[in-house]
Amino acid sequence: MGELRADWRLRLRRGDASGPVCGAGVLIDPDIVMTCAHVVRDPDDVMWVEFAENREIEPVAARVAEGGWLPGADGQGEDVALLRLESPRPQARPATLESRMWAGLPVYATGYAKGFEDGMALHGTIGGVSGEWVQVDAVHRRGVVRRGFSGAAVCTRPDERNSPRVVGLIVSWRGDMGMPLPDDNRLAFSYLIPVERIAELSPRVKELVGPGAWNQGFEDRLGTWFEGPDEEPVKITVVPPDSGKARPLRFLLNRAELRYQGGRSSRPALADRALDYIAYTPGREYLAYWDWLLGTRRSPGAVRLREPEHPVVAVDGMDQKLKPQPPVVAVDGLDQEPDPRPLIELLDRLRRVGFRLLIVFRAEGGTGWTAARDVLLAPALEEHADLLLTRLNKFEVDHAVKDGVVSSGSLGSESLVVDLRRTERRAIDGISDPQERLKRLRKLIKRLRTDLSFYRRADLRSHGGPV
Repeated sequence: MGELRADWRLRLRRGDASGPVCGAGVLIDPDIVMTCAHVVRDPDDVMWVEFAENREIEPVAARVAEGGWLPGADGQGEDVALLRLESPRPQARPATLESRMWAGLPVYATGYAKGFEDGMALHGTIGGVSGEWVQVDAVHRRGVVRRGFSGAAVCTRPDERNSPRVVGLIVSWRGDMGMPLPDDNRLAFSYLIPVERIAELSPRVKELVGPGAWNQGFEDRLGTWFEGPDEEPVKITVVPPDSGKARPLRFLLNRAELRYQGGRSSRPALADRALDYIAYTPGREYLAYWDWLLGTRRSPGAVRLREPEHPVVAVDGMDQKLKPQPPVVAVDGLDQEPDPRPLIELLDRLRRVGFRLLIVFRAEGGTGWTAARDVLLAPALEEHADLLLTRLNKFEVDHAVKDGVVSSGSLGSESLVVDLRRTERRAIDGISDPQERLKRLRKLIKRLRTDLSFYRRADLRSHGGPV
């Protein structure tokens, strides 16, 4: 969980891509950046926003958002500005904001001082309040912020389980002798504007603060589904609008190869984009496959996904092919579709070809809920359980031969574990209640994953890998 790089840590230039580096900023939503007003200088100025720690995200111009020049209680500048990007960057994970802070809290900030335009991190601890600002104490004067740090996120320190949370923005530093560098003063301290204070000034920031603004558990579970080799091919989830799940969903949907917005997107367009991943001979076959996906023609024959490029990695001197995950189709708001039946039929055909499906509802039991469960989810879980059973059987037979329990001529021999799981699978076929069937299938799949992970760990140990 603890991240070394962050999409939300931004480097700001004045004007355009060739302008001078003038400070830092924090991405708090796909289209909103938080920084200091003195970094921007004038509310009409254009800024250039660079994702310094993720070069795959294109830089973009930004201007002060409506209501983003934030005044203090006395009507004077509070030195905070919210910028709106000219075009959103939904593939970038926004920062998690935190209003709680206490003396002694370890923090750090990354800025872009002269000579360190690629970034430098300084560490300290929260000291005490100084009016509306908060003091940050560094161990040495050289750890005090300097020009180029203004607008930088002050973060809690991450660890293996917890990502950093932004508690404030660097706004200034002060030295007791008034010298130009912190090191030249006898005493020098950094100062931040707390997120709590910024939230008092900005309704946009206020709605992004607090434990309910970003559901970390949901992000972890959905991220695991995208990445896990043994995860179900169909996932149905409920994400109410403006809930703590909505923001991580908006970010994670960018991992899907194909996206469909319920009530807005086009089924023919989805079928067209899906054909980029299906193996067929270009030319006249296109219409045959396209019509089949839309349900207006019979299947043109065997349909399969295109063979992707398989990367090869070295494992203890042996070449091992890593099979990439099948493409994902994400439907955001199936219950926003006026008539979901034609879409569900198209999704069922894509599922049978090999696509993975992420189905998002805005409310449990919404339009298309029962059909999605019975047509998409239940068959997918049954087939997935059968696939995991086949894999488990192969693992157990291979290990039995390797350990000398059976001879290579007795490959039909099976262990008690796979026999037990097959008995559980057959029992599920006799359950008539659809909810109970799903419950039992998920429980079986979870047990099969555990069984398979045991053999994977055993393989790693046998090759001298990590346990």
